Amino acid sequence: MTAVQETVFLQGHIIDSLILAKVLDTILMMGGTFDLQDVKIGATRDAPSQARIVVRASSGRLLAEILRAIQPHGAAVEREADCRFEPALAAGVFPEQFYATTHLPTQIRLDGEWVDVEGMEMDLGICVDPAKARARTIPMGTVAVGDLIVTGREGIRVTPLARPAERDVFGFMESLVSSERPHHPIIADIAQRIQKLREWHREGRPGAKVLLAGGPAIVHAGGREALTWLIESGYVHVLFCGNALAAHDMEAALYGTSLGYGLTAGRSVPHGHEHHLRTINRIRAIGSIEQAVRSGVITGGIMAACVQCDVKLVMAGTIRDDGPLPGVLTDSMAAQQAMRAAIPGVGLALLVASTLHAIATGNLLPATVPTVCVDVNPAVPTKLADRGSFQAVGLVMDAASFLTELARELGWRP
Repeated sequence: MTAVQETVFLQGHIIDSLILAKVLDTILMMGGTFDLQDVKIGATRDAPSQARIVVRASSGRLLAEILRAIQPHGAAVEREADCRFEPALAAGVFPEQFYATTHLPTQIRLDGEWVDVEGMEMDLGICVDPAKARARTIPMGTVAVGDLIVTGREGIRVTPLARPAERDVFGFMESLVSSERPHHPIIADIAQRIQKLREWHREGRPGAKVLLAGGPAIVHAGGREALTWLIESGYVHVLFCGNALAAHDMEAALYGTSLGYGLTAGRSVPHGHEHHLRTINRIRAIGSIEQAVRSGVITGGIMAACVQCDVKLVMAGTIRDDGPLPGVLTDSMAAQQAMRAAIPGVGLALLVASTLHAIATGNLLPATVPTVCVDVNPAVPTKLADRGSFQAVGLVMDAASFLTELARELGWRP
């Protein structure tokens, strides 16, 4: 059988980021072979490296599969051609051979010029406006008839991330998920990054917002006061959560309980199982969380801090919600769009104790945003760290311990 081949080109920080090794290993594991040609290694840490690789396979189909697998690592076919695109024939439906995006910086080739794709996010398509030489990502459900959607893999260039220059936890490892490593040095590095971002945010610099996506375990486990302080101190600028975090936070404000459990008494209280329902009902009667805070009904806690500090709040509902509270988005696609709209400008994401919100938020984030995932279930931070970013850190620990230690590193003295 005659082998088929294609030459691909890698450029950037492909040595220190282990990109070259990953590409070569992928080729071999998938049953292909390679010849490594024209390898040029950057002389300094900041200097890029490059390599030309001849990829061989036993069939055109296998070669296409290999090229598809190594493209997210930045391996671009050297034979340059403009990208191909086709019009969508039905609303909400991509063309059959649409290109599915990664969360890495991506360019497409239009009329011989490389154009940046705007709004990078994984698992979307690319919509092209040839007249304006622009390209943007687009969710499947928002495609309109006639939208020009990139198809195939020619004329598409993905740029792998360089290892960060900062000498902190985000810069040394590709992923970090362990319940057996000491947490304090990692949390100290996260605190330093957050401190710097707060300074930049106050100076009006772009990309300096801190996003926290959190679950109700923050309240149940005792992290409410720490998170409230972080928000009030200007360390959190965007909050993603569901109905439960908001409901139990305000239950604590009204009744001193969370799921009917006395937060100071340390025991269940009579009829406490009704408290979250009575809380939701009262806020619904008032009309909104913001009005409940402005009117003095809710005087402290996470929701009060968000209203008082003008934190962007997106609450995405689930099928199990009670109520729900006013402001909870019960249409999942509307909630996804609201989360997507709040992400530009985020420079760090903290995903704490919420499997669904952590994974949903992680999928919306470009790879350039450093991400910390904290959960007692190691499967959650492992999944987020496996997204492919050097700047993904996972901590297997409870939410209250993480938020308390982080706040103390930043100066909280409860």
